[in-house]
Amino acid sequence: MTMQAVKTVLLIESDTEESRLIGKMFGNQGRYSFELTYAGSMQEGESYLADHAVDVVLLDLEMPGTVGQEAVRRIRKAAPRVSIVLLTAPERESAAILAMQEGAQDYLVKGQIETRELMRALRNAIERKVIEEALYKSKERAQVTLDCIGDAVVCTDLAGNISFLNPVAESMTGWSLQEAIGHPLAEILELVDATTRKTIPNPLEKAIAQDRVGGLPANCILIRRDRHELFIEDSVAPIHDRDGMVDGSVIVFRDVTVARALAAKIVHLAEHDSLTGLPNRLLLNDRLQQSIAHEQRHKGRIAVLFMDLDGFKHINDSLGHPSGDRLLQSVAMRIEECVRNPDTVSRQGGDEFIVLLHDVTGPADIAVVAGRILQAVEAIHTVDNHDLHVTTSIGVSLYPEDGLTAESLIRNADTAMYQAKENGRNRYRFFKPEMNVRAVERQSIEEDMRHALKHREFSLRYQPIVNIMSSAISGVEALIRWKHPTRGFIPPMEFIPVAEESGLILSIGSWVLREACTQAKAWLDAGLPSLTMAINVSAMQFQSDGFIEGLFAILDETGLDPQSIELEVTESVLMKHAGLAASVLQALRGRGVRVSVDDFGTGYSSLNYLRKFSLDALKIDQSFVREITKGSDDKALVTAIISMARSLRLQVIAEGVETSEELGFLKAEGCDEAQGYLFSRPLPAEQITLLLESRGSLQSMAP
Repeated sequence: MTMQAVKTVLLIESDTEESRLIGKMFGNQGRYSFELTYAGSMQEGESYLADHAVDVVLLDLEMPGTVGQEAVRRIRKAAPRVSIVLLTAPERESAAILAMQEGAQDYLVKGQIETRELMRALRNAIERKVIEEALYKSKERAQVTLDCIGDAVVCTDLAGNISFLNPVAESMTGWSLQEAIGHPLAEILELVDATTRKTIPNPLEKAIAQDRVGGLPANCILIRRDRHELFIEDSVAPIHDRDGMVDGSVIVFRDVTVARALAAKIVHLAEHDSLTGLPNRLLLNDRLQQSIAHEQRHKGRIAVLFMDLDGFKHINDSLGHPSGDRLLQSVAMRIEECVRNPDTVSRQGGDEFIVLLHDVTGPADIAVVAGRILQAVEAIHTVDNHDLHVTTSIGVSLYPEDGLTAESLIRNADTAMYQAKENGRNRYRFFKPEMNVRAVERQSIEEDMRHALKHREFSLRYQPIVNIMSSAISGVEALIRWKHPTRGFIPPMEFIPVAEESGLILSIGSWVLREACTQAKAWLDAGLPSLTMAINVSAMQFQSDGFIEGLFAILDETGLDPQSIELEVTESVLMKHAGLAASVLQALRGRGVRVSVDDFGTGYSSLNYLRKFSLDALKIDQSFVREITKGSDDKALVTAIISMARSLRLQVIAEGVETSEELGFLKAEGCDEAQGYLFSRPLPAEQITLLLESRGSLQSMAP
């Protein structure tokens, strides 16, 4: 049996006979059971409402002392949320209609009231009040949401006139809702292209006309009412009525001025040498590739000048690094003065520089530039009250004669530079094929690596990764080592590039994955603390067919939980094939495999891809870590990277930490983890086992 809801009704009626007639109509009617209370005067009714909860008030509009709308207002004041049904004489029906504007739900005409009509009016009043309350709550929630979100929200009607601004939109445009309402959108939202300064067409007109979601161009500026300019990003959508017809539009946008400035700063720092301000090797490589593509179309020539300072190490060692740095700055300025504006001067690191000359006609004009550089560098440099003398050796390669790629041109210019040094230094040499004896060495290394794979000459070392706050070992990075049977240990920097060029990196990389996963599972089976096994993945591996299947097969074979490994990929791997990278990352994350960006800051940094890709961590390149305590721009870059990672909820790991000062800076900036010689060199698995068994912490080596 369904229980009836009990509703209380207060009848405010001075006519006792009318009250008696109405009272006889009450009883159990439908879903509600009504309990009736009488009040013979307005004052008595107000007093009752002050002390009792009532669902419906039946109010006679002709009560002594107050009539019509005033009577409703008094009831509203006494019980703001009560439902009201009015009672009126036939000749006063128009007054009842006016009184309903004060908030009454219905009215009944005396002398014409029937039980069914009375019960219907009471039920409708109650249910209408429920609907009104629900609508109010919904509207209030929407209003609070719009007022609290961090994005600006602007709504227009079908004609494109402003109908709503939330507080953020008011702040960003400089217009209040009261001032803006009814004005055309173009008056409130003045949008221009940051490059051309041309007005951007009203985005809402297109959204309304095409009835679909859209957005603004990427380079959009909002000019506030006070003429201050903000970069914004947005989305635009039509608003529909209950019949599905377009009834207006809404634009949601945010201020990205700070984010764009930060991104530009990071990109600049990542593409330029912090000491000299010159383009670094990454930016040079990009410009060289563009130049090759241009000259390929126009049948032109370019030249690459690779130079290394003669005698710089002696000056650096005797006078110290600060003086050496200032000497490098002086050399950089002089080289720049020797070339044209379109040409590029780049510092490769240390005392190596590369000059890219565009649109050259032949060796003669290159020789003129090389001669000017030799003379400029050779002139006395006054540094810290010291007159310093340094020279340079220059190797030259030409496109297309000496190479068709950036890598081959730089490599052959490097080879020619060494020939210049061997011939007495302070001179330039053009590349000749017979100089390229390194090709023979490369071939030898490739053959020896094939042998090494078959005879298990490769091994892994593991460098601990430490949680900066707790000093506990949170993971290890697997690093490959090669012990040649006759040449001894060969540094990875000598054989890894050859492995990548020859394609052997696929076999070597697969071996590293299997070996590292096997070792990680062995540590877990031995009851040692759970660690993350970080494994470097080359570009060729990451982009190869079957990479994901091969990795998961190794995990299944070794029985290792995918969440126990973290694959490290470089920025360039992600950026060169963004579509493929996104799908691979999604598949890896779907199985729980962690992914970090290795050597972050040395590649093509982009906030956009960091937001788009499924990533877990950033690893700050050790070249930046080494400079953070020297007051260089790298300090600002490291701070910016950590801050950016925090905003994107990415973990930050610093590589190459060697001093307590570096660790202290990283800890203060909120870096999560670190690795480097301050904690431990890469160790064989047996020593890592002992370390984990003894303590599992490197706290004693931390400051």
